[in-house]
Amino acid sequence: MITKAYIQEYGNGKTEPEFLEVKTVLESRGFDCEFFTIKRLQRNQIQINQETLIVGDHSTMLYVFRKIGIRSLTLSYPESLRKYLKRNIWETTVKKLMMQSHEESLTIFVKPKSKAKLFTGFVIQSNYDLLRLESFSKDTELYCSSVVEWLSEFRVFVNQSEIVGIKNYSGDRNLKLDMDTVKTAVKDFENSDEKTSAYGIDFGILNNGETALVEWNDGFALGSYGLDKEIYTDLILRRWEGIFETQSLK
Repeated sequence: MITKAYIQEYGNGKTEPEFLEVKTVLESRGFDCEFFTIKRLQRNQIQINQETLIVGDHSTMLYVFRKIGIRSLTLSYPESLRKYLKRNIWETTVKKLMMQSHEESLTIFVKPKSKAKLFTGFVIQSNYDLLRLESFSKDTELYCSSVVEWLSEFRVFVNQSEIVGIKNYSGDRNLKLDMDTVKTAVKDFENSDEKTSAYGIDFGILNNGETALVEWNDGFALGSYGLDKEIYTDLILRRWEGIFETQSLK
């Protein structure tokens, strides 16, 4: 049972709005909450166990998981959800992409694979765009996809197999997702070996009106986009518990 929470701050009292909301909810429930910095984490001044929740950004949480021996996590495009992409997705590296650009003109969307927050995904349309990748290791793994036009994008929040919220984060908020597609996708993921206890699936509406998968996001560090703070906190708590449940099965 979780009894204490460490909430990440970046120094000088700066932190994420979602983190503050989680802290407020947890304290209202009687949890002991304390801010921490990445330096304290690196100096092993933070307890990491099933009873102590860590709330931090994506890169910090990956560091936490490495410390407790978790290195294999579900990535952006789970196999069980690929049929909902409605576009081609493939994997490459910075080196291979640079070589490919010498042989053909490229118009593709690119984003990091394993280090999901290394940079924000963007469209490559010229050699000038490729320069944005030159600062990264040539072995950096990438996802590439054909370029599509999104009219609207939504995050679907799922906790313990149930959809607990949907929030628009880009485009026309008045457009509606095909919920039959969304519910079927959630069911397919839940019935796969890739499932986790809490997560967000981003779906969008293409310019042809189809509902398609944008990407899957793990629940341990998830933008809330204004989701009710109680629901969001429950999702964060459940994912932390799920991490340790998975560990205990190994």
